[in-house]
Amino acid sequence: MSMIRIEHLTFSYPGSSHLIFEDCSLQLDTCWKLGLIGRNGRGKTTLLNLLQNQYDYSGKITSSVEFDYFPCPIDQKEKITAEILSQVCPQAQEWEFLREFSYLEMVPDILWKPFCQLSGGEQTKALLAAFFLNEGHFQLIDEPTNHLDAAARAIVSQYLNRKKGYILVSHDRSFLDGCVDHILSINKASIDVQSGNFSSWMMNYERQQAYEESQNQKLQKEIRHLKQAAKKTSLWSEKTEGKKFGSGPVDRGYVGHRSAKMMKRSKTIEARQQRAIEEKSALLKNAEEINQLKLNPLLYRKESLAEISQVSIVYNHTQICGPLSFSVKQGERIALTGKNGSGKSSLLKLILGYPIPHTGKITLASGLLISWVPQDSSFLKGPLTAFIQEHNLDETLFKTLLRKLGFERTQFEKQMDEYSAGQKKKVLLAKSLCEKAHLYLWDEPLNYIDLYSRMQIEQLIKTYSPSMIFVEHDQAFQHAMAHRQIVL
Repeated sequence: MSMIRIEHLTFSYPGSSHLIFEDCSLQLDTCWKLGLIGRNGRGKTTLLNLLQNQYDYSGKITSSVEFDYFPCPIDQKEKITAEILSQVCPQAQEWEFLREFSYLEMVPDILWKPFCQLSGGEQTKALLAAFFLNEGHFQLIDEPTNHLDAAARAIVSQYLNRKKGYILVSHDRSFLDGCVDHILSINKASIDVQSGNFSSWMMNYERQQAYEESQNQKLQKEIRHLKQAAKKTSLWSEKTEGKKFGSGPVDRGYVGHRSAKMMKRSKTIEARQQRAIEEKSALLKNAEEINQLKLNPLLYRKESLAEISQVSIVYNHTQICGPLSFSVKQGERIALTGKNGSGKSSLLKLILGYPIPHTGKITLASGLLISWVPQDSSFLKGPLTAFIQEHNLDETLFKTLLRKLGFERTQFEKQMDEYSAGQKKKVLLAKSLCEKAHLYLWDEPLNYIDLYSRMQIEQLIKTYSPSMIFVEHDQAFQHAMAHRQIVL
């Protein structure tokens, strides 16, 4: 058994006064299957980079294992998959790759196909197979699910569960539950490690927050009473002290004794009050604000919003999906499901009016207003203010929504090029939430989005019941949100 030791780690990016980590210490067993969770921008990828010694930092990180980071840059240049995987793990034999492929339910032929011709999901699974053939290495796996459909996620989760010795960054709750035995959480005020999967961690977290909230309320009430008692006792003391100098015969020694006694009692109450304040300040430091979001869905004058009739997507004279026929009613939430490449994104774009080759007919209600969240967010560049002006958004509302989704105010001044993938996705989601629409089309809205924001979005949809067609491979979200599924 070997350990990864992090001692008094302190880190901030050059030129920034914001500390990502401050005096953090923890110890990790290299046999653990660790799920790494935390809000977007909290430092998950930064921690993986620090383990690889990519930045200067204060403190000490020691380990007896070599780290591999996924995804790694690959020189694809028309090379076949076997050549690419040999770059990742030179000592592996062909039969070992094929064995791992069988665990990942991949056909052997993939090994001899050009790597660039594989789907995103196939590339992910092939590279993971090669990574885990590097014996003695500790894998740092950063969000592997973003190119995986629901079926592939289940396969990869089972595959990872067979392995040991990795840190996995993922926001997919079902995926984490299937393959981790410890949770490493980057909280607001600490970094904690806990045994168990995500569901058990979440249960413990909610119990701890509920207990601290009840203690917080109890201490707030106690502090109010102590303040009132201290004030009353102090007034009594001053009033009693004043009687020493009243008219007529006065036993000044007795009055002074009573005054001193009152003052001592006042000081005791103040000390109790200070202890209660200190105890209260130690509570709820890691409480995440799950602020309620707002949405402005518009009611349409008729029940039917769209009719899809015998629609098939056609690329290069090849039918990709369909024929599909379904209607979209007001207040209905429809999940489009199917394997990668089955035409889900294309169908959404077709409804939006993109010139995608197809057969069949799509009929939208007259004057229907649609809000769109695309799958890809890499096009976001430049200042946030320019994005707001381009899309004619209410700046106050837009920034309020981003703050509720976990954005720090300092992010508003940065170029969007500098945003993490999760932060970029939140920009697109906040834009959609600002828009008044009859129908919302969301294409993989939760890619890179942290767990807390996912729960906010779930609550939002339950509260406002928008008409929606969405593509999302997060099984927990899909099952909670969809009224029905259309399988492509």
